[in-house]
Amino acid sequence: MTDLFPAAFVDRHIGARREADIKHMLNAVGLDSVDALAAAAVPDSIKQDAPLQLGRALSEPEALAALRELAGKNTPRVQMIGQGYYDTVTPPVIRRNIVEDPAWYTAYTPYQPEISQGRLEALLNFQTAVEDLTGLEIANASLLDEATAVVEAVLLMRRANKNKAAAGGKTVLDADLFPQSIAIVKGRAEALGFEVEVADLSAGLPEGPINGIVLQQPGASGLVADATGLIAEAKERGAMVTVAADLLALTLIKSPGEQGADIAVGSAQRFGVPLFYGGPHAAFMSVHKGLERQLPGRLVGVSKDDAGVPAYRLALQTREQHIRREKATSNICTAQALLAIVASMYAVYHGPEGLKAIAERTHAHARSLAAALESAGVEVAHRSFFDTVTARVLGRAAAIVDKAEKAGVNLRLVDADTVGISCDETTTADHVATVAGVFGAGAAGDGLDAHASSEAAAFAIETPAVRTSSYLTHPVFHAYRSETQMLRYLRRLSDRDLALDRTMIPLGSCTMKLNATVEMEAITWPEFAGIHPFAPDSQTAGWRELIAGLEADLAAITGYDQVSIQPNAGSQGELAGLLAIRGYHHSRGEAQRDVCLIPASAHGTNAASAVLAGMKVVVVATAADGTIDHADLEAKIEANRESLAAIMITYPSTHGVYDADVREVCELVHAAGGQVYIDGANMNALVGLAQPGKFGGDVSHLNLHKTFCIPHGGGGPGVGPVAARAHLAPFMPGDAAAWQGGPGEHGVPVSASRFGSAGVLPISWAYVKLMGGEGLTEATKSALLAANYIAKRLDSSFPVLYTGEGGLVAHECILDLRELTAKTGVTAEDVAKRLIDYGFHAPTLAFPVAGTLMVEPTESEDLGEIDRFIDAMIAIRAEIDQVGAGEFAVAESPLRRAPHTAAAVVSTEWDRPYTREQAAFPGKVRTQDKYFAPVGRIDGAAGDRNLVCACPPLDAFED
Repeated sequence: MTDLFPAAFVDRHIGARREADIKHMLNAVGLDSVDALAAAAVPDSIKQDAPLQLGRALSEPEALAALRELAGKNTPRVQMIGQGYYDTVTPPVIRRNIVEDPAWYTAYTPYQPEISQGRLEALLNFQTAVEDLTGLEIANASLLDEATAVVEAVLLMRRANKNKAAAGGKTVLDADLFPQSIAIVKGRAEALGFEVEVADLSAGLPEGPINGIVLQQPGASGLVADATGLIAEAKERGAMVTVAADLLALTLIKSPGEQGADIAVGSAQRFGVPLFYGGPHAAFMSVHKGLERQLPGRLVGVSKDDAGVPAYRLALQTREQHIRREKATSNICTAQALLAIVASMYAVYHGPEGLKAIAERTHAHARSLAAALESAGVEVAHRSFFDTVTARVLGRAAAIVDKAEKAGVNLRLVDADTVGISCDETTTADHVATVAGVFGAGAAGDGLDAHASSEAAAFAIETPAVRTSSYLTHPVFHAYRSETQMLRYLRRLSDRDLALDRTMIPLGSCTMKLNATVEMEAITWPEFAGIHPFAPDSQTAGWRELIAGLEADLAAITGYDQVSIQPNAGSQGELAGLLAIRGYHHSRGEAQRDVCLIPASAHGTNAASAVLAGMKVVVVATAADGTIDHADLEAKIEANRESLAAIMITYPSTHGVYDADVREVCELVHAAGGQVYIDGANMNALVGLAQPGKFGGDVSHLNLHKTFCIPHGGGGPGVGPVAARAHLAPFMPGDAAAWQGGPGEHGVPVSASRFGSAGVLPISWAYVKLMGGEGLTEATKSALLAANYIAKRLDSSFPVLYTGEGGLVAHECILDLRELTAKTGVTAEDVAKRLIDYGFHAPTLAFPVAGTLMVEPTESEDLGEIDRFIDAMIAIRAEIDQVGAGEFAVAESPLRRAPHTAAAVVSTEWDRPYTREQAAFPGKVRTQDKYFAPVGRIDGAAGDRNLVCACPPLDAFED
């Protein structure tokens, strides 16, 4: 702890690092050292017995050099493997001003819509593009990856199909579906107990009752065929239909909606999102009208604010799965918002004409290649395709793929006799010539002119499957063609938002900490970003070394024996952990163990994940002090002793407290034969101080987008690694590309690619290496100090609801407004909206206790920013007291009328009982730094009614 420069990275990461600031905060808390605070707050029974040993902390230049060395061990190739992953060009204006811009990547999920209008508009653009291209009326604002989107569609069909004959029938997957999608569906079906059949649907529907079918267009083999007749036949038999579609192909191919499908899913990756060694990529789902309330994930709706100005919000808020808990139909929490925004802006920048031109170029290269192969005597499997050519070469496939690799091109080895070649936006005539030469064929001319050759003309998409309808007709897809226009559009949208680059985001449970520039720097390097997830291991040594090192460090931090980084969201980490517990019980002949105990205060996704893992949820009551009610716990254990599978514990508790009884709870469950899942969402209060794998946990998930510095990206990307003790290691997630789902096969995959959202892992790798074990421990202690400082400073204005030993909290605290609300009518939501006028994102609203705000400052905030937040909250308390004193009615108070827009403040009419200055510049807000929300308080109900894009004009906010 020094003021000398240049500072170590830990001194840059931790905000309140100066001795004087630390002493000031400790004085408020009533302790004399940060070590004393940690010693008092953390129960002795769980403290780890040795410091973290993670090696010497690296400097920023050293970390970048190490990443350069790892990147150099990867071997970029021309990627023509396909299978849902395609090379693409991220327009530099989008890369620099979204992917690399903290105004976009440090934003949080838009639960506070008034300060999220920019990212909400971008997500609405995404929804609109998906709706147009798929020909279906309602789309969501992204899912995690294509394979899990297929699962979500299968589950939607199973709950939405009301045909009595088909409702309980099997789900049929086309054999031409991507293999990873088939594997993920099989894994979920096994846990949930429904039948799945894989069939060649080109030969017709199989016999028996069918709940739903899933088709791939284009198929994994590349085949493009009009499925209108097959879909009609399926519907006649009572089945619902999902089409897994390719957005770029849909510029040329008849849309799923026009073919009669109920649901379309897929990946938006090839809309400008790099390969990233498998992710993060934004998946999508669209449905026909009438299914919108069954749709998983988030939807953006168009509403209006209190002045009637058009405004966006997340619609159907009550469908958020943490609210529905064990009644949830999906455990999706994190989406892939940042990647959906990239894809949406790719569509905006190129427009319908540009997208179609890219598609035609891609298709032309594929046709040129097919013509060259056929002219050389190579059998081409299909005449009608978009981008993928399947070649049959008896017994020679492995040799051809190997020869192509030596020539700098990756092809797909389908089997001993079959090779797949996928063209994309980056394919050139030289690439086509190289591949043709590998097969012993000559090039068939420039792919751009392939349609002009008679040979290539034979490979045109079959006429019934050709798209004739229009798409992307909204003005937003026609207005921004020059880079200047695009740059200003992106800036205009980001200026409407509040992200971490402007202000502290004190969200309890979400850990909005610094995402350092040095940590972010490597993710767009081509040696990392340009690697296909199915590239041979010989080309990915650097990636796998980085991943193995990160997994080992996370195991050391958590005290577990093994870590898998495959889960691409915290919710998927939960699911992976529970599936591991399920597999463990089944392997021991105890399949009857299917009850999961979940405390009433737990994260809502816990219950949803348990249900999706095939478990029955039994809720354990919470005691008055916020701890688990031991009498109820023991009663629930006894009542379910023979069927107890697990308990899910969030630690520190969702109430922001280190419960001293956690070891006792773990021992009670273990004694009854159950396993202990410890939710690692609050790991920022444990790193270096306590290890869940040592104090009773059998398995945990972590949130790399919380504790380990991957930015939230406006609602994703997220990574939720799962960590387990040795006895659960055989049941950790397997590789979907290899998993068959045979009897007794362990390792159920939860994500499409082996390493999930690998593309963002260099961020967490760098964070751990830059901090080292000592620095990570100091960060935890600093987070505890910041939270306890806020709790002490604000307790007299907003009582802290729960505290632990010594009256201390962990890394967050809950401020209780319920008594104030009862006396004055001012709600926690009013405080959240009024904080916008002070330039703050609100704390977590109404979770885990209604009528409260949960505050988490993290270790990255400096004392000045923390005090600015405290001052704002104290000033708001004074305004609440004004309401209580009758100076103005709550309905006309600055709290209820917040946030105040610039338009409202400068209006010629001002009939409010408080001054314009109090409205716009309350407390200590400086005029030169003022953030004005672009809209006033939004009408939520109107947004729920308007899910179809009746989008406002482009200049709606300027009028």
